[in-house]
Amino acid sequence: MSERNYDPELAEIVELLPSSIEWGPPESMPAARAAQASWSPPVEQRADVVREDRMIPGGEGDPDVQIRIYRAADAPDGPLPGLFEIHGGGFIVGDLTMMDGFCDAVAAEFPAVVVSVNYRLAPEDPYPAPVDDCYAALKWFADNAAELGVDPDRIAIAGQSAGGGLAAATALMARDRGGPALCFQLLDIPELDDRLETPSMTQFVDTPLWNRPNAVRSWSWYLGSDDAPGSDDVSYYAAPARCDDLSGLPPTFVAVMEFDPLRDEGLIYAMRLLEAGVSTELHAYPGTFHGSALVATADVSKRQARDGVGALRRALTGTATKATNA
Repeated sequence: MSERNYDPELAEIVELLPSSIEWGPPESMPAARAAQASWSPPVEQRADVVREDRMIPGGEGDPDVQIRIYRAADAPDGPLPGLFEIHGGGFIVGDLTMMDGFCDAVAAEFPAVVVSVNYRLAPEDPYPAPVDDCYAALKWFADNAAELGVDPDRIAIAGQSAGGGLAAATALMARDRGGPALCFQLLDIPELDDRLETPSMTQFVDTPLWNRPNAVRSWSWYLGSDDAPGSDDVSYYAAPARCDDLSGLPPTFVAVMEFDPLRDEGLIYAMRLLEAGVSTELHAYPGTFHGSALVATADVSKRQARDGVGALRRALTGTATKATNA
């Protein structure tokens, strides 16, 4: 692994993390996902949060979609803000349980009603299946705002890594299709560009947890072909960085990590949002890598969480950040 100036609180764990992930052939993915899920136990549900799982209709011709709804057990009367959450996993692994802790905290401490989506995964279900599931679930959320006790004018979208890319794509769909209206988007270390040409993408071939070889596999499976990434016919609903017009999108928060191949596509997307007149807050965290926030005790990870949650809280509640585990 190349010598890099990792944050001192992260440096020791870097040596313990793999610099590559061997996914195996497509038919091995169900077993790989099961193995990955076994690595981390489920997050124990907070006593002050109620979780509810539902199956809702997918898009036309698509299967039903699983969602999880989180709300405070003692939620106040009156419409609450809403957050639509999309988990990460390179479009090929992960599920909504990955974000249980974050969703519980937002639901209890803002408070807000949070909906998290279990979208279909590649390679079994390549683009457009994942983003179609996300858009269908977002539309259901907005259409059922009254039942859920949500203010339809205060619904935000958030995602991490591939979930950040899907959040950006879902926001573009919502803009282009006339709704649902979004008041904010939080794009945390987003995966946005299939062309794999930025300096960080070409440079970081051995960074921990995520690097160029992982990104190549991720995009190839998501787009359904090894030849698809970088080709001329990739939709910006698959790779939001390809969208020429970013105007009309909601205010945005973007976070990127210094030693992450996705760094530059996040930086560029944030700059282009600003150029398009979209109010955008951008943070680049020194000494970090993709997924380094898992070391939650590191000061830089605490800053990252505080910044993102603070921006989300201001967008949804109009109040400043207070001490929180969210």
